[in-house]
Amino acid sequence: MARVIKRAAAKRDLTDHFVFLGENASVDVARRFLHAANVSFQALAKMPELGVQRNFRNPLFASVRAWPVKGFERYLIFYRPLMDGVEILRVIHGARDIERLFR
Repeated sequence: MARVIKRAAAKRDLTDHFVFLGENASVDVARRFLHAANVSFQALAKMPELGVQRNFRNPLFASVRAWPVKGFERYLIFYRPLMDGVEILRVIHGARDIERLFR
């Protein structure tokens, strides 16, 4: 089975989005978001090349790819492909200054 490694920043992102959606939409929407994110993580783990290669200035993020959360396409998953899955670095709303977050 392909593995999914969630970094601490990604876990914080998911919690922040859950709280925001729960307060501004509904708890049901927040739960659906978390489920959709996990489904998307599993899809990426099985096919890590799905996402678009990002070109960040910082060479530490040279292999980072991005893919939207299914059903919540404004939320982007930033990840690195691994030999046996993916490493989830961040889950960020597309309206954020993404370049600044990956300096």
